[in-house]
Amino acid sequence: MMEREDKAYSPNPTESQKQSEFPSATESDEKMVQMEPELNLDFASETMIRNAKAYLLQKSTISNLNLYDHLSELMTKVLDERPIDAVDIIEDISKKIKKSRFSKKIDTLRDEYETSMAHSLAEVQKTLFIKATEEEDVADHEEEMQLETPLPNVMEMAFYFEQAGVGLSRNEMYCIFLALKQLVETQPLQKCRFWGKILGLKGNYIVAEVEFREGEEDAEEVVEEEKEEEKEEYKEETEPEAEEEGEVVEDKPPASTYKPPPVIPKEENRSGANKFTYFVCSEPAKIWTKLPTVTPAQITTARKIKKFFTGNLDAPITSYPPFPGNENNYLRAQIARISASTQISPLGFYQFGEEEEEEEEGPVRENYEENADFESIPVTELLDNLANWVHHTAHILPQGRCVWFNAVQKKEEDFDEEEEEEEEAPDEPEPEVGPPLLTPLSEDAEISGIAPWSMKASSILIPQYAIAVVRSNLWPGSWTFAIGRKFENVYLGWGHKYSPENYSPPAAPSVQAEYASGPDTTEVDDPTVEEEQALRAAIEERLAAAEEAEEEEEEEEEEEDEN
Repeated sequence: MMEREDKAYSPNPTESQKQSEFPSATESDEKMVQMEPELNLDFASETMIRNAKAYLLQKSTISNLNLYDHLSELMTKVLDERPIDAVDIIEDISKKIKKSRFSKKIDTLRDEYETSMAHSLAEVQKTLFIKATEEEDVADHEEEMQLETPLPNVMEMAFYFEQAGVGLSRNEMYCIFLALKQLVETQPLQKCRFWGKILGLKGNYIVAEVEFREGEEDAEEVVEEEKEEEKEEYKEETEPEAEEEGEVVEDKPPASTYKPPPVIPKEENRSGANKFTYFVCSEPAKIWTKLPTVTPAQITTARKIKKFFTGNLDAPITSYPPFPGNENNYLRAQIARISASTQISPLGFYQFGEEEEEEEEGPVRENYEENADFESIPVTELLDNLANWVHHTAHILPQGRCVWFNAVQKKEEDFDEEEEEEEEAPDEPEPEVGPPLLTPLSEDAEISGIAPWSMKASSILIPQYAIAVVRSNLWPGSWTFAIGRKFENVYLGWGHKYSPENYSPPAAPSVQAEYASGPDTTEVDDPTVEEEQALRAAIEERLAAAEEAEEEEEEEEEEEDEN
């Protein structure tokens, strides 16, 4: 038998055992005296405990753990296992607990394969490089040889922009080239162009500018228009019913005299700011998303705010003044603004057609065509004078449209002739006029003494083979090159307009008056009893005097009749 090392229990302990196992009366009294101040300060001790616990619950910025949970788990492990000499191995136990939090609970001979962002993106872009079968490849090649394809030569554009020190890497440009090919194959397009790339905080936008074939209507837009028409018809049908129900109610609240400003309609497809359609995707080989058409309200509000893009088209735009739409609408508005300001071409490359020149009634000429007789401008002349460059995209007016819309005239047509005679005719607003199409860059205004455009040659060492490069100072990130009959525009930036001063949001308008001040709305003190009695007496006297005057008039009339 094993001998026990602990002391045997005896019913009659000795004095030495009493002193060793149980504290003496004096020792316990001293401890109670020391604890008395703590027992009297219950509130202070609770506050200290809460502060201490709050400190222990603070999470680490490195491991996202807190000391309170770690110590609790450590004490639980020690009490469950009860190791020998725990005080000597407490550090090792703490390290094991920390390791167990991060160790994966997978028992395998092979290491688990972790996919990286580059690998996942390569898996998506692998579809761009899949080659079709031989029969389909031959058939597609014959069709492309017979028909003109709207697919642009992106690699040629990248070659020229690379000489100017602008653009993306060759690998990314080639992937964009293949992504545009997929877009052309899936959509009935007449024209397609790589517009540029807008950067975002969490994701970027690759933008393609396209134009559908004539007669090819987008089904989504038709459905949206039908839904809007149904909503308007439903409102018109329900409004009279609400009025009839309101007539029955006796205590009807006063009707509001506020008239909201007229809604400026958006421009139709293939005209103005909606001349082209835009598709975007976050990465090549990902799904192309068509941006909605832009409205004047979105353009005017986008001019007053400045927001970074997040990369999520459905993200809300929180700003003042409030933006009417989500990030996809804000992106479309910024694209329209950038295109209207930075889409340029050499002088004479585009010209107005004969039909466009004959039509003088239209306020703005929008259509133009390539000049077949265009002779290339030398690079030296392109760099010497801004007058050799012109804007080939319509200017957006302060109203938010390229063609001014008279909202007052439309409002007058709805009135009847009688109402027009009774009411005064509203003041006719002055029509907004902007620079016409194909206006030279030399007429652009400066920005706080800064020229709106900067020009340079791609190479100073070999000027005979250099190309002309133009950069917009109004929209940093907009570039244009030209050599011979070739030119191209591209935008690579954050989608923000240059501001000489730091951006500050507009101040909130003054508080609108709740009602017009007047005698009917001015508060006065209630009259006293004496004042009410005096008023009644005065009213009675007036009535009695009026009755006497009537009786006298009747008597005089009777006397005249008798005579």
